Amino acid sequence: MFGICLGHQLLCRAVGLETYKLPFGHRGANHPVKELASGRIDITSQNHGFAVVAPDGGHAIAGDEPVRWETDFGAAELSHLNLYDRTVEGLVLRDVRGATVQHHPEAGPGPNDANHIFDEFLSMLG
Repeated sequence: MFGICLGHQLLCRAVGLETYKLPFGHRGANHPVKELASGRIDITSQNHGFAVVAPDGGHAIAGDEPVRWETDFGAAELSHLNLYDRTVEGLVLRDVRGATVQHHPEAGPGPNDANHIFDEFLSMLG
């Protein structure tokens, strides 16, 4: 399963992670998001007002390493990080086939930087 935007939040909630209301939502284009595995920075479109709570219970991720949550369905690992406020932008579920991103990789017109996310998800299924 691949969750995008609200799907990201719903999938995270479904495996037992918590969400919180952002003081200022992420809206519009040109939000930099770092893919931790490659170091690649995508310029993304966003439209949401909630984020996933970090493993330490905080609202921001301090480093650029893929931190982990232990969930009811196994490990979830941070895959993407918002570079504006260091909030969770994506997860990979390590023990089941699943991944999420908070931004809109399918958004158009606009940036196409994140289109590669669909190829990566399809290769995960293979």
